[in-house]
Amino acid sequence: MAGDESDRDLKPSSVAIIREVYDSENAHIKFELELERALEAGVSIIVIEPEPLGEETARWIYVGNILHKISVYSGFCSIVSGLAWSSLVCTPFGIVSVLCAGCYTLSWQWDPCCKYQEEKDRRHLTTLPVLGDLTSATPVVLVRKDNRKKVILHNTVAITAAAICLWRIYYIFK
Repeated sequence: MAGDESDRDLKPSSVAIIREVYDSENAHIKFELELERALEAGVSIIVIEPEPLGEETARWIYVGNILHKISVYSGFCSIVSGLAWSSLVCTPFGIVSVLCAGCYTLSWQWDPCCKYQEEKDRRHLTTLPVLGDLTSATPVVLVRKDNRKKVILHNTVAITAAAICLWRIYYIFK
């Protein structure tokens, strides 16, 4: 990658901290709005202190990552089996790949949250200067990543898998 995220100098404007401060009965809505603003602004690092919001956000990112991986792996299985055997073995894998890529495209690709990954590497977390003044012992840390290659990969694999499946179906039933 051109500019590795971990090598950047952290500026105050590149870090957003969603603090766990319950100053009203609608504090959780305030937390969600702060997170939404940080995501849309494209902040490099987002630290989420409120545990429920952090866990929900991490789950959302995890599900998007799973959809991407299933799309790619099943697409590769479809491509390999479609080229190796002259049967319809490739079809279920191709369908799963296309469905997962489609679901990702419709639900995750347009969400600003898909540009982030949860940082779990303890060594990298200890280098972040903002973690020293947090009130939460287990904050969720999101790091902005470029996901264009990921989206291009699973879409290309899914389209190729679908094309091979259609080619196999055509030759079997012609």
